[in-house]
Amino acid sequence: MQRVTVTLDDDLMAELDRVMSERGYQNRSEAIRDLARAGLKQARVDSGDMAHCVGVLSYTYDHKARDLARRLTNTFHDHHDISVASMHVHLDHDRCLEVSILKGSANEVRHFAEHVTAERNVTHGELAIIPS
Repeated sequence: MQRVTVTLDDDLMAELDRVMSERGYQNRSEAIRDLARAGLKQARVDSGDMAHCVGVLSYTYDHKARDLARRLTNTFHDHHDISVASMHVHLDHDRCLEVSILKGSANEVRHFAEHVTAERNVTHGELAIIPS
């Protein structure tokens, strides 16, 4: 471990203390370490400089939309090297939620997720990327 001295303005310190309280951190060092890890992870994701990652793609869609289920299935089959597993949930009579686990380079995973969420009648989509 190394000791580092950091100067923070009062507003930022108040925000850090609020986050610490909400998340139950025991001290500022733990909170700052976690925030630094999160920031470094996000920088790696944003730069595309991640050789391998795991992605969690969640999206909702209208299951009655013409050919959408078939198109989505074909997309996942066409990218079987990226797609690990999926879970399908019926939200109501018309809408479904799918949660898919993806693996590959950050660029491949992001590109695949963008393709899926851009499909017509896919309503809400979100990708979380985790370094592996």
